Amino acid sequence: MSAQQMPKQRPPVLRKRVSVVSMVLVLSACASAPEGVLSPVAQTSPDATTVSIMVATTRAPSDNPGLLYTGERGNQIDFNELVVSIPPEASRKIGEVQWPRKLPPDPSRDFATLAVSPVEGNTAMSDWYRRNKSSSGRLLVFVHGFNNRYEKAVYRFAQIAHDSKTDAAPVMFTWPSRGSVFSYPYDKESTNYSRSALEGVLSAAVNEKDIREITVLAHSMGTWLTVESLRQMAIRNDGIPSKIQNVILAAPDLDIDVFRQQLADMGPDRPKFTVFVSKDDRALTLSRRISGNVDRLGQIDITDPAYRQLLEKEGITVLDLSALQVGDRLNHSKFAESPEVVRLLGQRLIDGQTVTDQDLGLGAEIGTTALSVSNTVGSAAGLAVSVPIAILDPSTRATLEDQSRRFEQNLGDSIKGVVPVIPKSTSTRR
Repeated sequence: MSAQQMPKQRPPVLRKRVSVVSMVLVLSACASAPEGVLSPVAQTSPDATTVSIMVATTRAPSDNPGLLYTGERGNQIDFNELVVSIPPEASRKIGEVQWPRKLPPDPSRDFATLAVSPVEGNTAMSDWYRRNKSSSGRLLVFVHGFNNRYEKAVYRFAQIAHDSKTDAAPVMFTWPSRGSVFSYPYDKESTNYSRSALEGVLSAAVNEKDIREITVLAHSMGTWLTVESLRQMAIRNDGIPSKIQNVILAAPDLDIDVFRQQLADMGPDRPKFTVFVSKDDRALTLSRRISGNVDRLGQIDITDPAYRQLLEKEGITVLDLSALQVGDRLNHSKFAESPEVVRLLGQRLIDGQTVTDQDLGLGAEIGTTALSVSNTVGSAAGLAVSVPIAILDPSTRATLEDQSRRFEQNLGDSIKGVVPVIPKSTSTRR
């Protein structure tokens, strides 16, 4: 082949740009959703269930009643109570949001809005909580991620609150996201714009006497907003209030180096952190490439000794969902779309319980699972887990060696060599 016939090679920089553009196009293709679904319908289906959510937002209001709020920044915090109808169990799969194909929605098969009620005044949180408080006194605060319109965030949280079957009262904080993959810089600055507002919502919840425990669940870019608000609260108050006991970061779009410093700034009086990661998260791949190529917390490899040491030292539990397969082409919403994980959220994590390697049942399904240094698969609190979930928690390294010996003795060569002997951790944090 002559030089003139040789295919031209793209320069490295150009290849990188083409790769980024390709991922952006995939993100754009997956981001479409119907608009105007928040206009209330007259009635729901007899077998449908309802979820009442308190929504706090820093978005600017929309003139369209089906949208309620835009992706632009408002000049105050608005509160609304939204009641969402969830289709009957026979008409849906756990982890899915059934968007209507046309308006008005059909509640027998679609998610639908039943009521939208503005809540005004300084007692907004108290008034709503008195009507919707849980028997446990627990509050769940959800902070959505990048590329989310108001209605998309509402329906996703309604799905999580319903499918997890948690008894925590559901509150959502929604910040100004334009709902476009091309608005990443704007969305990131909108999280910074909303830090004090989220801190105010959390402080109001802490001051509500009937609320005994608060769990914060944040996704994607919303994890930056959450961790920054908690850091700000810790600096302002010399620590984070004890009512905020648990923080769950799902697919966190956090620079790993910055996260380390944020934890240090919070000091020792901070909540328990649980992190969901997935090495195949395509959205975080794009984020990493446009953010200086620094690893994102939600995409780390938990077998990396440097990351293991950091996470163990800080007492952070990590659930690796890399092997999970869901309908999300980006692998960015596994925590909400996997039936196993969303139930685990409700049965254990939102309720403030620690999940360890023992909970996930080392050897419970030894015939059909593969174990690695930090990975145990089986059942969680009686819940069958049909797909592998790897876990790194502060007590795993102290117990895994003894457990592996017991199972080797019981099952002989069937698992010999599968679980290597792990040196005991030098970490002092437990």
